[in-house]
Amino acid sequence: MTEGNVLFDVWLMARATAAAIDEAVSAAGLDADEFAVYSMLAAGPDAAVGMRPSDLSRWMSAPPTTVSSYLKRFGRRGHLERSPDGNDARSHRVRLTAEGLAAHRAAATHFEPLLTKVNEALGAEVSSTRERLLWLHRIMSTS
Repeated sequence: MTEGNVLFDVWLMARATAAAIDEAVSAAGLDADEFAVYSMLAAGPDAAVGMRPSDLSRWMSAPPTTVSSYLKRFGRRGHLERSPDGNDARSHRVRLTAEGLAAHRAAATHFEPLLTKVNEALGAEVSSTRERLLWLHRIMSTS
């Protein structure tokens, strides 16, 4: 059943990737999922003004309740601040506090060696691998 099953292969790769990132960033007090969200909030296109939770939900391909759970956890740590969304009175924006940015930087120092190892192993295939993964993500996001 699993031979030639690209979705199962991607699932296995995602699990192995999450485990490796968990191990790398755990010393900074984050897990792989949290590090990804912190990374988006720290360096995403809306980092300066913050992101709407609904945009974060779309980016994560996660239900709003999952995003809300993450944001509450980050807020309890003092890593997140909320501000009104100037364009939509019904919404708000979230961004990392100085403490949240420091936590992200600490995790990133542990993440970088793992990323370097993977990039070096892929060599000239880094760009094409990323392109294929993004293509697969688009396919899965429209399914």
